[in-house]
Amino acid sequence: MDAIAELHGRFLDRIAQAPDAEALEAVRLAALGKKGEISAMMRSLGQMSPEERQSAGPALNGLKSEIDAALRARRAALEDAALDARLKTEWLDVTLPARHRPAGTIHPISQVMDELTAIFADMGFSVAEGPQIESDWYNFDALNIAPEHPSRQEMDTFYMHRDSGDNRPPHVLRTHTSPVQIRAMQAQGAPIRVIAPGRVYRMDMDQTHTPMFHQVEGLAIDRDITMAQLKWTLEEFCRAFFEVDQVELRFRASHFPFTEPSAEVDIRCSWEGGQLKIGEGNDWLEILGSGMVHPHVLRAGGIDPDQWQGFAFGLGIDRIAMLKYGIPDLRAFFESDLRWLRHYGFAALDQPSLAAGLSR
Repeated sequence: MDAIAELHGRFLDRIAQAPDAEALEAVRLAALGKKGEISAMMRSLGQMSPEERQSAGPALNGLKSEIDAALRARRAALEDAALDARLKTEWLDVTLPARHRPAGTIHPISQVMDELTAIFADMGFSVAEGPQIESDWYNFDALNIAPEHPSRQEMDTFYMHRDSGDNRPPHVLRTHTSPVQIRAMQAQGAPIRVIAPGRVYRMDMDQTHTPMFHQVEGLAIDRDITMAQLKWTLEEFCRAFFEVDQVELRFRASHFPFTEPSAEVDIRCSWEGGQLKIGEGNDWLEILGSGMVHPHVLRAGGIDPDQWQGFAFGLGIDRIAMLKYGIPDLRAFFESDLRWLRHYGFAALDQPSLAAGLSR
């Protein structure tokens, strides 16, 4: 028992005087390591008589536990002291500005979609959506597009694969957002006022065309809808979107299978000095197609053309984004160039508002 008492006092003193973690680890190994003194005494219990083991065993276990607790306490104290010393030499001025973190930007297409939605929502239009992979019926037949129409050719449209022996017309990547009009009419009936923004796909690629681009379709159906109301709607949209007081639109007779009569719409503009100015000058710029909804299209949407009539229009979102924000090449929209996105992108808080103005 005297040996146990001697170990107790000696190791507690060494633990208390250990100046650092390295010295403390040396004490631990000397006491409790595989070759340590306390470990050696624990192994010698087998050589003792039962009476000696009965008294020495609990004493050694108590010593081992006390030494282990003292080691843990001293290690914590040394770590706290090291932290205090470090804090005295390291400091931070919390009044300094934070480090700059680059922020992402809103893509111009997303921004223009929000602007369109805000403008047409103010005129009572809701947003309708539909699938990007469409059936042949929704993409062509329901829109009065004849089987021999050029848009049905593989040089213009992306067709999905059909297994051998499957004679159903193949699905397509939608070539316009007009199928959403059919789905909206079937779901909501008449009267109805919706816009359908979204991605569309055509096989084309140059400075002003890409295989995937964005369109917005507009549809309004009621009992007494006329071309005059179509003209007013488009004028109000152009005035709000381009943020000018006056616009002048010119309707040119055209042909679209899904409208009758049909009209291409030009807007008066000026290119003086190489800069586009809307609402002034002697030039005209084509911006969209429009017309009165064809009776066949109304029937495909489940609406009686003898009771209801309406107008429809469609325009390219990418193109009007280029016109408004001076973006020269359509292909840059989809190249994910961070320099381009930083230049043309919008801050997250640049939310379009008719009251505060739509642009930055």
